[in-house]
Amino acid sequence: MLKDITIGQYFPGNSPLHRMDSRMKLVLTIVFIVMLFVAKNKFSLFVGIVFTLITYLISNIPFKMILKSLKPILPIIIFTSVLNLFFIRTGEILWQWKFLKITEDGFNLAVFMTVRIVCLIIGSSLLTYTTSPIDLTDGIERLLSPLKKIKVPVHELAMMMTIALRFIPTLIEETDKIMAAQKARGADMETGSLIKRAKALVPILIPLFVSSFRRAEELALAMECRCYHGGEGRTRMKQLKLHLVDFCAVIYFAVFFAGIIIVNTLT
Repeated sequence: MLKDITIGQYFPGNSPLHRMDSRMKLVLTIVFIVMLFVAKNKFSLFVGIVFTLITYLISNIPFKMILKSLKPILPIIIFTSVLNLFFIRTGEILWQWKFLKITEDGFNLAVFMTVRIVCLIIGSSLLTYTTSPIDLTDGIERLLSPLKKIKVPVHELAMMMTIALRFIPTLIEETDKIMAAQKARGADMETGSLIKRAKALVPILIPLFVSSFRRAEELALAMECRCYHGGEGRTRMKQLKLHLVDFCAVIYFAVFFAGIIIVNTLT
């Protein structure tokens, strides 16, 4: 399960999404989230599904990454679906057993919410899949640059956010190694009561915290050795500029966003 978590990973490539400006990708990701929540029925949501699939094909990211990005949140998806399935009581009754009842409205809402969450995760994951940590840092900093006027440490905030995102795969890999080492020593983390399983996590959490602090100290030392003192007076080798692919992406998003609004109006 831990190896299937792909949050924060970057997959190098030369697709149109990889060539886009990081600022534009951040803004359009927010627009994408809004677009999914604007969809009010199954027809407009279908437009969002088509948009998500086409965008994924354009990114040239392997299809197996979709499944990997969904597996960690599968319990949340199932929990949300069950809540909507059994707690919505309006509409025609499709199935009933004692106090449990599934209605047509509950079934439709469960499917609708499940599809929306899946599209949300798949589409949002493309931001980190196609954007390097350095570009992501620069994009966040440039978008938040107006906050510098009120003395907000924008560069430091952007750096912390990106480092945290970047170290998610590293910590997951470290956790997987520690678990494998503890199992090799005979640790049992899959059987027994809930309290026993919780106690079995202690030999994993302690080495993980020690490793995390050690990595943080090494990173801080490396940044200090390179004379890093925040964003004051820093220059960039790579300047962010909007290109034709960014304007084409805006048109692409606008067409599908307008399509969802039109479908909402007509249905």
